Amino acid sequence: MRILRGIILTIIWAQHLHAKPMNIVWIVIEDASPDIGCYGETAIKTPNMDQMAEDGIRFTHAFVTSPVCSPSRSAMISGMYPVTLGAHNHSSQNTGGKGKGGPAYHKSYRVPVKLVPELFRDAGYFVTNNGKTDYNFIPPRGLYDGSSWKKAKNDQPIFAQFQLRGGKNREAPGHCDPAAVQLPPYYPEHPVIRQDWAKYLDSWVQTDKEVGQILAALEAAGRLDSTAVFLWTDHGVSHLRGKQFLYEEGIRIPLIISLPDKQKAGSLRNDIIEHIDIAATSLALAGIEIPDYVRGRDFLAADHVPRDHLFAARDRCDETVDIIRAVRDERFKYIRNFMSHVPHAQPNRYKDKKIIVQTIRELNAKGKLNELQARPFACHRPPEELYDLEEDPNETTNLATDPNHLDRLLAMRELTYSRMLKERDMGLIPEPILEDLGRKAGTKYDAFLKTNHNKQTKLLVEVITAGEANDTNSLMAFTESKDPSARYWAAVWLGVNKTPDAKTVLKKLLTDETPAVKLAAAQSLVKLGDKEYLKLLIHQINDPNYLLGMYALRAIEELGDEGKAYKQEISAAQNSPYEFSRRIATRLMNRWAEN
Repeated sequence: MRILRGIILTIIWAQHLHAKPMNIVWIVIEDASPDIGCYGETAIKTPNMDQMAEDGIRFTHAFVTSPVCSPSRSAMISGMYPVTLGAHNHSSQNTGGKGKGGPAYHKSYRVPVKLVPELFRDAGYFVTNNGKTDYNFIPPRGLYDGSSWKKAKNDQPIFAQFQLRGGKNREAPGHCDPAAVQLPPYYPEHPVIRQDWAKYLDSWVQTDKEVGQILAALEAAGRLDSTAVFLWTDHGVSHLRGKQFLYEEGIRIPLIISLPDKQKAGSLRNDIIEHIDIAATSLALAGIEIPDYVRGRDFLAADHVPRDHLFAARDRCDETVDIIRAVRDERFKYIRNFMSHVPHAQPNRYKDKKIIVQTIRELNAKGKLNELQARPFACHRPPEELYDLEEDPNETTNLATDPNHLDRLLAMRELTYSRMLKERDMGLIPEPILEDLGRKAGTKYDAFLKTNHNKQTKLLVEVITAGEANDTNSLMAFTESKDPSARYWAAVWLGVNKTPDAKTVLKKLLTDETPAVKLAAAQSLVKLGDKEYLKLLIHQINDPNYLLGMYALRAIEELGDEGKAYKQEISAAQNSPYEFSRRIATRLMNRWAEN
């Protein structure tokens, strides 16, 4: 039925437009939330995007399925959830650049499905991308015909992507008055924070000019009247609680669509849209069959059934390991922190280089933040968060422990777990273990496609939940599980809880056949006072599985100054072949040099 709808729609519009083929244009903007005129921002003017919204469709509840560049873009270009594809960890599965993995694993990084640009090319389209790709897989060679759509034949339809720097362009010229900026309450009132937000809004002004230039070029070429233009951002603004996190600031995005001949001009859509839906909708407009593996929905179809909730995920971002899941309906959002034993604001070189984050960290160290503003730096965080977005749009009051919302909490918790099962979410498998699974199966996607892992996902949720509850007996039992990921998490939580009776079982895990389990056991033993096992972590730093080496360095970092006894080995890791191991090693050496 989806195929037929797409074909019929394309035929009708083609006839209406004098049989011109439907062009598809994606304008993808980096690091920005819906802070433009047509979304209510008054401190700046964005006339081109405002006009685009007036001539087309504006969506008020559009979201990305991941709040950081590479998983978001991997989802965008495949129409799939990153957690299904195995592309959920930021800057992963690459053979070059900062996400370059171990050479023995490179073959498993190839993309296992046909991507959206390939589907368009197969349909006769000229396919271009003028800039950033940033995918967590190795795409096929020649994915794009080039960078300029203008090289297409006059009678050939185009599928053109435009990548704009957006919120990354904080140096853009502009005149936004910092005094006119309205800061969210979870950020402190400070000149640096206010000035940065003004520069962020200035970046939107520059982006608006670039959007105007793109539309003008299409019009000058006689293509605009036969083009569907999709405009959105790859995730929210890059700020402490924005990019990388599942709060509204991180996942809510602008989405504006202009259709040929100003179809549906001035329309406002309030239903929930996930950015993977753009792939499905674009294919349908072109009359291209939507593959079964595409999880996006054609939201322009006449019989479209709106989503009643969204599903989003955050996993490792560069050298910072985290696992967060969320579901959101029209009013409430539920967030599950599977690593509640670490702060939200873990060390992260990318964010910690930002003056705004440095300023907020400094204010926190001086005790100048209020309770809300200081939450990201708390040693632990709640395993669950629940927000009433109608009453609390800034997500400041966690209702997860409010007995009046218990039924809703339980329902949204169960919904989250059911979505993790439905989407074959592989995020709870520690990445060093997952890396080996992908190598063995051919790709991570194939590893989960060929084998039903639902029982495993349920088991890992049980282990982590037992850890959060400090259920020693259950954790002890899980150390004997046949599943190495279960043994890993059991070892982690025995250390987090500093369970004094755990030493015997942890020492047994030091001979485990899975290196990541040995790593977790060694770190927990050091936490329990047996410092001699730090040596095992040191030995793992240079493992051919680069993720294991990075995990070992991060485990050492979490142990404070215990690693100083091995400064020579850690210093050498500053020359690791893996970028993210280098970052942690450098951070440790800098910290110890200061002390």
